[in-house]
Amino acid sequence: MKQKKLKKIPKFKNEDEEREFWDTHDSTEYVDWSKAKWGTFFDVKPSTKTISIRFPNITLAKLKQKANRMDVPYQSLIKQYVDMGLREAPEKKYRS
Repeated sequence: MKQKKLKKIPKFKNEDEEREFWDTHDSTEYVDWSKAKWGTFFDVKPSTKTISIRFPNITLAKLKQKANRMDVPYQSLIKQYVDMGLREAPEKKYRS
């Protein structure tokens, strides 16, 4: 069987550029996955931090109802909303 010639993976300026590239390209054109090996990561700690935040009861109830309709855990939905808010919020300087 003839082996397919792989394309060279470009150099990326940053993670955003790399993410955009892999979102729009097929990795099988760049990597021979038949040669891939499984790896094990020991002592990997979660990259999240537990916090405590207070919501009004009605807000939490609405959030849980919406998460239930979407079939996602409500805490995951909160994280998605916070992430969207951070990405979409204008950069303003506030006085402290």
